[in-house]
Amino acid sequence: MSNFKHSVFLQQEKCKGCTNCVKRCPTEAIRIQNGHSVIDEERCIDCGECIKHCPYKAKKALSDKLEKYKEYKYKIALPAPALYGQFDNLDDIDFVVSGLLECGFDHVFEVAKAAEIISEYTRNYLRRTDIAKPVISSACPVIARLISKRFPYLCDNLLPIIPPIELAAKMAKEEVKAKHPELKDEDICAIFISPCPAKVSYVRNPIGIEKSAVDGVVSISEIYFLLVSSMKKIVNPEIQSQTGLVGVSWAGSGGEAAALFNDKYLSADGIENCIKVLDEIENENFAGLEFIELNACSGGCVGGALTVENPYIAKARLQILRRYLPVSQNHIERTDPTEVPKSYIWDQPIEYSPVMQLDSDMSLAMKKMADIQAIYEMFPHLDCGACGAPTCRAFAEDVVKNNGDVSDCIFIMREKIRELYKEREENDGK
Repeated sequence: MSNFKHSVFLQQEKCKGCTNCVKRCPTEAIRIQNGHSVIDEERCIDCGECIKHCPYKAKKALSDKLEKYKEYKYKIALPAPALYGQFDNLDDIDFVVSGLLECGFDHVFEVAKAAEIISEYTRNYLRRTDIAKPVISSACPVIARLISKRFPYLCDNLLPIIPPIELAAKMAKEEVKAKHPELKDEDICAIFISPCPAKVSYVRNPIGIEKSAVDGVVSISEIYFLLVSSMKKIVNPEIQSQTGLVGVSWAGSGGEAAALFNDKYLSADGIENCIKVLDEIENENFAGLEFIELNACSGGCVGGALTVENPYIAKARLQILRRYLPVSQNHIERTDPTEVPKSYIWDQPIEYSPVMQLDSDMSLAMKKMADIQAIYEMFPHLDCGACGAPTCRAFAEDVVKNNGDVSDCIFIMREKIRELYKEREENDGK
């Protein structure tokens, strides 16, 4: 049984047993059984693809409600850069910051500010000569979990630096405690405003560290209408935003990589494209690259399942907003050009946790692989999904693992019915 605390879950009463989620799941974690979806928790990476493609809204992300944190004495909002792309005609981030304060938060710390600092330390890290390259961004929790499940040889390539949301929570709490020494740790709550379910999962299952400094996660869709209402009351917001072009750019695909001021990078978005890139990296087909930015959502974080705006419209709005911003408002004191503080580095490196192996015994695994191939040859290779599995090969694997029966294939079942009918006709003829 998995100890991973997932954020994506199924509302069984809404599920109609269609195969939209089955066909779109990048890790083949979903099957149709007894008329509805079943999610394999070991394989699920909380990418949210099933949420986006379910026509019946049967898949949902489990995030928090604002009311949950009303008892805290001091509430900190940590807005994701993607939040700024949700509003039409926004030309000043201060409207969003002031709006969050109007919503009941006591302090706002922009994750984009922390992203600018992480970008600088990533530049330092890339100058090191003792690291595996290309370095793969670990900012997207989906990609980090995917690598840990499917790409064992790339675990060492992951960037071992805490993500911006983690740094933002730490810095925000330090700021608040410096201004309000009377507050205790348990009085302060840092709430991340997330564009995707993967960030919800990250807070519950931190990557590279034991415990996250983020106390809760509220979705952008949860707070959006309250925030719009609050922003309408503001005429001349105070100058509070402390981020620049670099930090805001993290919201879209390519933003993190471009902030490194290094031409030897590649960026890709969309989980299927990311898997193709990882396959190419594992096969050593990308020589000369130093950094790889991968975003599971199309368009980057603006394409997350918990946003409200079309990702491409949101990305276009951010392009307009960036025109009014300086390049960066946050810099580090540089002594050693390769230095990254220990507090910024993971203390628990990601390890390979296989869920797709057939058997721990190599000889048994080889036998099962042969059995899968033999059963696969029996199928029509149409990948229709009628059996409840995404592909014929996946179904053949299910059969070998005793999670299915060959007769569940409608084509084989049809042939059996024809044979029985033919046999009956022959018997009747006698």
